[in-house]
Amino acid sequence: MSCYDCKVGSPSVSDSETDNLLQYIPLWTRTTHEFGYMLTREFKFERYKDAFEFASKIAVLADEQNHHPKLVTEWGKVNVFWWTHTISGLHLNDFIMAAKTDAIAKSVE
Repeated sequence: MSCYDCKVGSPSVSDSETDNLLQYIPLWTRTTHEFGYMLTREFKFERYKDAFEFASKIAVLADEQNHHPKLVTEWGKVNVFWWTHTISGLHLNDFIMAAKTDAIAKSVE
């Protein structure tokens, strides 16, 4: 699946839809933040270089899909936060991007 344009007023994913979609990305957590709900996951790496390369691959994907996360890259880990700014919450696009992020992680293991 690919992301599609989400405009102000687009519906956010309901709690029951979130619970269903999280089954497909079980290592992600729905958290509350100042921006509303978001999906979060920490990815661990042996070297900073590996973490940075992973974050760079997510950046390329984000530009391709026109949907951009918050990335925090540190020694040995990358924290990824997906949410939809225009609706201040979760949209189907966030779940699509979380799944695509998992696929990138598998490709660099």
